[in-house]
Amino acid sequence: MNALIKIGLPWALSLALVFYLGLHLGSNVEKFTTPPSASSVSKKQVDALPKENDRGSLIQAQKSKSTEFVYEKNPAMPPNLQRIMQGGDIVERLGSYLDAVRSMDRSNVKQVVKAFEELPEGYGRHLEMKLLMRSWVNFDPEGALSYASNSLNAKSEKRFGISESLAGWAVRDEKAAIAWAQANHSGQKKGDNPLLVGIVKGLMETDLDAANRLFLSLPTGTARWQASSLLAERFAKQDPQKAIQWAKNYPSDDPRMRETVLGQIGAKLSRQDLEATANWAKSMAPEPGADRVTENLIAQWASRDPEAAAEWTNNLTNPERKRHAMAELSGRWALTDPVATAEWLNTQPLSPELDPAIANFVSRIQGRNPEGAAGWAQSISDPAMRKEALDRALDAWLQTDPTKAEAWIRQQKE
Repeated sequence: MNALIKIGLPWALSLALVFYLGLHLGSNVEKFTTPPSASSVSKKQVDALPKENDRGSLIQAQKSKSTEFVYEKNPAMPPNLQRIMQGGDIVERLGSYLDAVRSMDRSNVKQVVKAFEELPEGYGRHLEMKLLMRSWVNFDPEGALSYASNSLNAKSEKRFGISESLAGWAVRDEKAAIAWAQANHSGQKKGDNPLLVGIVKGLMETDLDAANRLFLSLPTGTARWQASSLLAERFAKQDPQKAIQWAKNYPSDDPRMRETVLGQIGAKLSRQDLEATANWAKSMAPEPGADRVTENLIAQWASRDPEAAAEWTNNLTNPERKRHAMAELSGRWALTDPVATAEWLNTQPLSPELDPAIANFVSRIQGRNPEGAAGWAQSISDPAMRKEALDRALDAWLQTDPTKAEAWIRQQKE
């Protein structure tokens, strides 16, 4: 009997303790991962929640300018999630965090935010931040934006958090997102509003035409430039011909931005489709943007197949296009194979059109072969360009072998 008491009683007490802890912790996890049932929410709480089927209720006509998100400094976080976020490997951490974000609603938003804040600050948690903001704006866009504006690190996270919030909101309600961006832009230039870039980013995920319309409505400035880069990336990934058409259609009354747009598409397309970019560059009418396309094409081509780039350049019929392409190719090719570059230049007839190509070649080889650079500089037909190239070559030569350089200079004067 005494033995039974000594063994059985502690075992029963341990079992009861484990059962209690399991029940208690389990209820916390259930509260975190499962939305509250109708029976556990009071009528007043239910009435206060927005109706999910009423899209307009998510913004509630925005009677106040913004909604400030206030959360407890140390809200309770389920022990299992806390353990994983603080000590789990990246796969386990992201998996558990993703589960939390998926179940995120008004009842557990503070706990999910707490889980996010368990991560180290900085660029390393941008993916987790994107998941948080995109989920949050589905039921409380202004709360998400308030948190991003007031609580995220201003140096490395705030701009990204706001951008992702606006991107997610724009997918659901473009007009409301634009209204918030316009009301909360505090920059000196009211029209140049970087907040609208996040909306362009969100729209182009589901409606590229709508994103382009908003982009074209932006005034010339930083916001338009940032938006153009995003759209160029998206168009280039979709289809080369659509990307080319988008760039060609950019208004000519904004020449600097048109040059930028053409250059952006040229840079992106040349990395993925040299043939399509080459055909486009060859057919383009003379304009600064055409030069940017040619530069990006040659930069990619010269590193992969400079002989093919040389053949394409030789066959150009537009004198200005050929002059620009030859100059770009000689400068790029000389970095990897100056001998082959010199052989190619020697096949070209000396003319003013060849001068920029020779000048670029001289600048590339003058550090390794200043004597050869000086000889090539003398073949430039334009007097001003010849003197400039020769002076640079001689300066490099005088630094490496002054005796031989001075002897060469005296010989030229005789």
